Amino acid sequence: MTRVPATRRAQESAPPDLVRLLLVASVSLITLVAFENLAVSAALPAVSAELDGLQLYPVAAGAPLAAQLAATALAGAWADARGPKPVLLLGLLLFPLGLLLAGTAPNMGLLALGRGVQGLGGGLLIVPLYVLVGAVVPEERRPSFFAWFSAAWVLPALGGPGLTGLIVDHVSWRWVFLGAAILIALLSLSFLPLFRHFPGREGAPGAARGVRRLVLAATGAGAAVAVLQVAGSAREVWSLPAVAGAVIVLALTLPRLLPHGTFRLTAGVPAAVACRALLNATFMTTHTFLPLLLVREYEWSVTAAGFVVAVSSLTWAVGAFVQGRVSHAAGRRRLTWVGPLVLAAGTLVTAGAAVAGLSPWLAVPGWAVAGLGIGMVYPALTVLALRITPPEQHGEVSASLQVSDALGAALGLAGSGALFLALIGLGGTWAYLAGLLLATGLALLAVLAGRRATAPLPAGTA
Repeated sequence: MTRVPATRRAQESAPPDLVRLLLVASVSLITLVAFENLAVSAALPAVSAELDGLQLYPVAAGAPLAAQLAATALAGAWADARGPKPVLLLGLLLFPLGLLLAGTAPNMGLLALGRGVQGLGGGLLIVPLYVLVGAVVPEERRPSFFAWFSAAWVLPALGGPGLTGLIVDHVSWRWVFLGAAILIALLSLSFLPLFRHFPGREGAPGAARGVRRLVLAATGAGAAVAVLQVAGSAREVWSLPAVAGAVIVLALTLPRLLPHGTFRLTAGVPAAVACRALLNATFMTTHTFLPLLLVREYEWSVTAAGFVVAVSSLTWAVGAFVQGRVSHAAGRRRLTWVGPLVLAAGTLVTAGAAVAGLSPWLAVPGWAVAGLGIGMVYPALTVLALRITPPEQHGEVSASLQVSDALGAALGLAGSGALFLALIGLGGTWAYLAGLLLATGLALLAVLAGRRATAPLPAGTA
């Protein structure tokens, strides 16, 4: 008798009603995760003011990114070895637990800890949902699932910062976290009917050692980034040895997580991966410190600052649409460096908001232009990387792009946060200006990486 694969059995046994339930529950869950990832930056200025935690502001902003770096690799390896069910269950536990810790935190240190736990949970949640779609949903319905998954990130990016501002200004910043924790807890109940249809995994013992090495490398890199963030905020006697140790750990672990030649900007996929890291470093640095500048220095409301942050999400979507209309090969090659150049120009204009004598309103057109630039190049790099990679390596390249996204954002916040805290004592807006100029410089490096991504491939490269 022919043995039916577990995924085929799951697809055949899952009733249509449960497939629809999976769609609704997954989209709702991704929306909440996206809201916490994208919108909380608008609330952090009010949080740091109430908790007197400016010193730990960069850590609170970057902790989820460092945690996600480790959790994403763990989720993929664990789901491959044991199936998506235990991964999803742990994510559904850790994510609201982190939100609860953050929402009830009496000081900025505990809030940063809660944000880290939240990041672990968020990193564990998304991967099993993608695994479930491949295992449970019939092939002809998968494109619509992934389209809804993408849409679930758009609405929080557009309206999330503004909604966060309204909650902070009219209720309390704590409900940005506590409200989401309650919704996640309620949403978890919708997965109960689905659990008995979750596929298991018939493990591949030969791959266990490779999986363990990958997880250890990702965990080490995430821990090293977290150490860099904390050391940059602490500036104690132990900071320099801690930074040196973290750099050594990154030097040992990153070659296992990123393509060979990433740091040398080797033509093709390595340069594309490096470009994505630099883009995220630029975007998240500005995305994090711009609301603080507007609220703390110019006394804007959190709602107004949140809407400025949301502008870039709208223009990001416009940029993504524009790049999707470019079909000529030469035009698509240009996107990989034109997009970062537009991002750099927009970030530089945004930095003008931190210059004494200039208007803070410069942030609005500047950040809008920056969003347009990253929207033009971000999906173009994914398309490029997959086009020049053999199909059997698409999973590996996709993982490298995700790791570089988290790594670039986390390292960018660690560096800009340390610079910000070193200069904040000077008074005025010098610390913000330095951070925004650093972000502009990273975007200019992304221009170079983008050009290298479309350079002729080395001899013998597929």
